[in-house]
This record gives sequence, structure tokens and C-alpha cells, in this order.
Amino acid sequence: MKTLSILGSTGSIGRSTLDIVRQHPDKFKVAAISAARNVDLLKKQIDEFKPQVVSVIDRTAAEKLGSSLSCKVMHGKEGLECAATFKDSDLVVSAIVGAAGLLPTLAAINAGKAIALANKETLVMAGSIVMEAVKKNNTALLPIDSEHSAIFQSLAGHQMDDVKRLILTASGGPFLNMPLERLSDVSCDDALKHPNWQMGKKVTIDSATLMNKGLEVIEARWLFNIPPERIAVHIHPESIIHSMVEYNDGCVLAQMGSADMRGPISYALSYPNRIDAGVAPLDLCRLGRLTFIEPDEKRFPALKLAYDALNTGGTMPAVMNAADEIAADAFLKKEIRFTDIVKVVEKTMDAHDVLDADTIDAILAADKWAREEAGKTIQNLKFKI
Repeated sequence: MKTLSILGSTGSIGRSTLDIVRQHPDKFKVAAISAARNVDLLKKQIDEFKPQVVSVIDRTAAEKLGSSLSCKVMHGKEGLECAATFKDSDLVVSAIVGAAGLLPTLAAINAGKAIALANKETLVMAGSIVMEAVKKNNTALLPIDSEHSAIFQSLAGHQMDDVKRLILTASGGPFLNMPLERLSDVSCDDALKHPNWQMGKKVTIDSATLMNKGLEVIEARWLFNIPPERIAVHIHPESIIHSMVEYNDGCVLAQMGSADMRGPISYALSYPNRIDAGVAPLDLCRLGRLTFIEPDEKRFPALKLAYDALNTGGTMPAVMNAADEIAADAFLKKEIRFTDIVKVVEKTMDAHDVLDADTIDAILAADKWAREEAGKTIQNLKFKI
């Protein structure tokens, strides 16, 4: 029996994780969960899975949750850290969206917990610090992102010295074939219609701009200790091959599966074993073909920004991530155009004086600066809509 803490239990990854627990009550139990403000769903999760500790974003959400629960209810940073480091947990599922996932994930690592990582921002912002903590605490960091799980699986039994490059696949999102001149006028609803995956709003917007893939490139650099020039991105509209590893002898190993996040989640939860997670079997004959396209920099300028941030290093990846969070949120609120998202990120990066990312304080300071700077750019763009 493996005991879990799930950070972000009401999000898409959290809900899928709980579905796997529901299917395998003999293998997993839930000790702690955290959520933001979706109190109604959280109450249902508490009733079903009976965690010992629950954390919400603030006191207002905690009060709304009620005092009649049998579990301990906490809030804010203290609550998140308590859920992340809860003594009875064996594995922490880090599924909080955005920079908010960094500190609780790092706290869990420093507490010696194994991590199932869906929060890519943890490594984007503080990859060197996080991987050093993983090494120091001799704990496991298992990827949940479908792309990194695919690479992890394709590396099994092989040596990194034999790897020529990693190839991350991307669906291309809903605007892959749209004329470029129409992109500035796409609506929020259109951007949220991902062709293959069911994900949260922020991740779906990032998939439409391909910023999500840029963040995954940075994550892959730290997870697999490989330089950026050996990480490639291929557009793969079918989302069947989740990523690939190319070896020095010309062999390419690919991990394939249906577009269902329960696949990579279940692999992280049950590693090194495999369990039935209710994922539909893959019917390649019915699919008929697999296609691959080189990313178009004019259509997806966010991808280049991510490589630039990675090559620059220091606090630049944290700044890029923070600016993207603010810009994506502004687009979701219909304050800026879709094409303005990348403009905000680029302007923020251009204005940043890069510092060493050798402390968490330095990284958080850069994150705070970038959010304020991106906000200023957004205010100027509002007048042009």
C-alpha cells in the first residue's frame, strides 16, 4: 500500500490521480490533499478518500470548507507545506499549476519524499537547486508530464552516454493550420479547444502558443541532465507518440499510447510496475497514420523564447515563466489578444537584468519582478484592443 499526498487535487491531474486511487484501493490511499478554491469538489474528495490533512489557498476557502470535517484543515503556504511533507505520505503528487508549486515541491524533496512531478515550473524556475536537493536527499523524482514520462520509459535499460538527442512531441494545438493573420483575432473559447487532451485552462492556452512545449524543453534539460542543443521538438498532431529518444546508433525509441493522462500518472504511481488505469487501448490500424512537422517559428515564437531563456540561464527562465502566467491569465480575462501573450513575455525578458539563480530567494525575487513588469506591459496593450 502506497500513501499519497496530492497537491492540486481538484485540477485535471489531481482528479485523474484520484481516479487511479479509486480503481486500486488495495494499492493506494490518500493521506493529504490540497486545492485552491474549488471547495465544492474538494468536499466530495474528502468524503470519498478521507485524507488526514487538507490545505486550501486562504482562510476564506478554509472557512467555506467548514469545521465539521474529521480531517485537519489548513491554508496558505503553511498548509501547502504541511500537505507536502506529511509524515505518513510515501509519494507526493505535485500537480499545482504554476510557480506556486515550487516551494511545496522543494519542501517535500527536502523531507525525503518521492515526487511524482506534474508541476513543470518547479524545474523551469529552479532546476539546478531542485535536482541538487533530489540528489542530496536520495529521493526519486518521477515525471508525470506525458512527454517526460515517455522519455523516462524510452531511456529504461539504456545509458545516457548513448543518447544523441531527446525529441519532445507537441500536438500543435487548435491553431496549427490557421492562417497567421487570423491568430490575433482568435477567441478564448477557441484557444481552449485542444484537439486531443483534456487539461486545465492555463496549460491549454500554453499548448496553443507552444509555450507549454518550451517549458517542457527546460524541464527535460534538468530531468535528464542533457544540454538544450540535444533537445528537439516535433509537431505530432495525432498525439499518439508522446516523445522519443534518438540513440547514437540511429535507433529511435518511442513511447506510444492514447491521449489519456492516467497513463503517465499510473506509471509514476506504480513505478517500476505497471497497472491498469482504465486507459483505452491504442488501435493503430484504425488511426492509419502518424505525421510529424517541424515547428514554425513564425507561428510559435514562444518556443524560441524558451530556448533563449534556457541558453541564457540564471533567473531568465523564472522571468519567462512568470510573464507567461500573467499574460495567459490576461488573455483568459479577455484583456489582451492571443498574439499579445508572447509579446508580453518577450518584452519582459528583454527588460530583465539576469542574475544567478543560485538561491530560492533570488528566483522568487525575479518571479515577483517579472509579474509586475508583465502587468505594466499588459496595461499598455489594453488600450490597443
